[in-house]
Amino acid sequence: MRVINFDEIKLEKQEIIDDITEGKIFVYPTDTIYGIGCNAQDAVAVSEIRKIKSRAQNPFSVIAPSVKWIKENCVVEKEAEAWLKKLPGPYTLIFKLKKDCVAKQVNPGLNTLGVRIPKHWIKDIVAAADVPIITTSVNKSGEDYMTSLENIDSEINGSVDFVLYEGEKNGKPSRIVDLTGKAKLINR
Repeated sequence: MRVINFDEIKLEKQEIIDDITEGKIFVYPTDTIYGIGCNAQDAVAVSEIRKIKSRAQNPFSVIAPSVKWIKENCVVEKEAEAWLKKLPGPYTLIFKLKKDCVAKQVNPGLNTLGVRIPKHWIKDIVAAADVPIITTSVNKSGEDYMTSLENIDSEINGSVDFVLYEGEKNGKPSRIVDLTGKAKLINR
């Protein structure tokens, strides 16, 4: 596993974007915690993240490349517009899907998708890649999530292609807002 610090990220931005679009699995910082992800349209890579996390069925969320992408692929009711205006931010918004826009392994059997746009520079990488990426905490299902390289699970460490690292993060996961009916905040 290669660790790429912030200065290297700036120098290698295009290579990182290419690796993401090609389906590499990587760890990255957000405005909340570290996430593990891949191109959400790559079924093989998404399935690999399911194995890494020991998470068979629960849906994954994605970081969307833009609000425009969300509007093109998700049903955005009038009351959801106010939530879209809060992006980028520490929210995962759940929408009904208009069409297939991610691999079936992202949200098995569901016609909904959780989407984020973090208030963090990672959103610029995702926007440049122009593909949604999986966003889920860096941990085995049910275990503590990664806050620094010192506490990344050794199996996860050996299963990712690279880590975009900016030091310790002590945030908490994003707040989930279900916008598939009457908007409701789901507390974590």
